[in-house]
Amino acid sequence: MVLIGFMGAGKSSVARELAKSLKMFNLDSDNLIENSEGMSIPRIFETKGESYFRDLEKKLCSFLAKNITNAIISTGGGFVNTKSIKQIGKIIYLKSSFEFIIQRLQNGENSKADFEKRPLLKNLDEAKKIFLQREEIYQKKADIVVCIENKTLKQIAKEIKNKIKD
Repeated sequence: MVLIGFMGAGKSSVARELAKSLKMFNLDSDNLIENSEGMSIPRIFETKGESYFRDLEKKLCSFLAKNITNAIISTGGGFVNTKSIKQIGKIIYLKSSFEFIIQRLQNGENSKADFEKRPLLKNLDEAKKIFLQREEIYQKKADIVVCIENKTLKQIAKEIKNKIKD
């Protein structure tokens, strides 16, 4: 199962909640990349560039598709563009408005850190353009779409579990 959606939509948090209740493994694509590179995503962007990072995502996607089962994978916002994403498993789009995501991040306990670890959120006008471009891609790639606005993690997880059964 793969969670997609824009950066800051809560994919990692939802994945942890789902993994607990479904007794599955929880993997985070950004964490896997950071661990393999030995540096943070902002540092990868800064020192090696975005295209290098996107290549890492492609390699990781291919690896996950071939080697991982019984897992819920939370992905970075651009991971949806990897060609073999559908081979990993059911794709669940955590849908939200751009404004809700920004508000969610601003109201979070670690607001400053949340923005710092997302290099593409440095310029909100540019980030909104990326959001609008990706929104259509998320919708097309998704097997299941769940609106996350004004819902708790438990509510989102329950809705996903119900839609998986259908």
